[in-house]
Amino acid sequence: MEKIDAGRRRMLKVGGAGLLGTGLAGCIGGGGGGGGGSTTNVGMVYATGGLGDNSFNDMAHKGVTRAEEEFSVKSKDTEPSSPSDVAALQKKLARSTNPDYELISCIGFVQTTALKKNAKNFSDQKFMVVDSVVEQDNVSSYTFKEHQGSFQVGHLAGLLTSKDFQTTASAEGTEVKASTNGDLKVGFVGGKEVPLIKKFEAGFKAGVKHANSDVKVTSAYVGGWSDPGKGQSIANSMYESGADIVYHSAGGSGNGVFKAAQNKGRYAIGVDSDQSKSLPKYSNVVLASMVKHVDNAVYRSVKRTVNGNFDGGSIHSLGLKKDGVEAVYGNKIGSEIPDSVKSKLDSSRKKIVNGDITVPTKPKNV
Repeated sequence: MEKIDAGRRRMLKVGGAGLLGTGLAGCIGGGGGGGGGSTTNVGMVYATGGLGDNSFNDMAHKGVTRAEEEFSVKSKDTEPSSPSDVAALQKKLARSTNPDYELISCIGFVQTTALKKNAKNFSDQKFMVVDSVVEQDNVSSYTFKEHQGSFQVGHLAGLLTSKDFQTTASAEGTEVKASTNGDLKVGFVGGKEVPLIKKFEAGFKAGVKHANSDVKVTSAYVGGWSDPGKGQSIANSMYESGADIVYHSAGGSGNGVFKAAQNKGRYAIGVDSDQSKSLPKYSNVVLASMVKHVDNAVYRSVKRTVNGNFDGGSIHSLGLKKDGVEAVYGNKIGSEIPDSVKSKLDSSRKKIVNGDITVPTKPKNV
């Protein structure tokens, strides 16, 4: 593909509206920031699974929404129905003249291959990417140390499954009596079996082992991000086999884990957002969530763009130390977790931040 340099792209933006064919022109209305207006326009290309996952994509949307509230920013959401749609969506936003997008936010590792090409071909377009590194001067990359936050919730699961722990709580009119069972078994449900999600699994297993090396961890993968039925089926099998706490990193598929926990009177741990709040109907079984602050990454990148100090070419790695990830107790039953357990989590967090505990990124290294 011919590289579209800065001069060429400016010409396209002035006279190449016919090249768009995208349906984006005029989608937002109002002035674009690229022509000297006061509004900064931001294009969002979400990960497959889309908005409404109450997890990863919704956290990214939370970040750009915050930017809209605090600055003169307007955003356009685009959602790929499959990985093959990503490249075209990135191109459509980059070619748009009405509005001219000062920043295109690419959410998820699925963006990587397409962005490597598009960042070169649209060299004067600013991009940011989450969960990947694209080494181009016009791309700001944000990655997270998911294994560290997963260690924390694994530590929690390992400590609680070793105790006689019970709760009774209502959520949206449904009361659930849940408990641990003394079997010393917990579970992990992933979305797709890719290196990124393996980091969640590895951290979780390491945290469980840190709590009690006698606890068995069963892992399984759904194969996708938007199949809650399969997520529920996998979790049901885990609970029926003796697991009393299941942690998911499966996007919308993880919603089925919460439903299974309610049906079985057991517990679940959420991911990416505080899912006791984003999915309140399941809050009576959500012990905690491994919150991944994708919202902060998007917000920071938009803020830098607005302020004229976009940091293209930079690589940000956010973990426990920089509050990129954290274990957040559930808002309904988190208060029931003993202080002695929370104190141990505080201790392990400090040790990870200080380097006294090194968390593996691959399950085989646990």
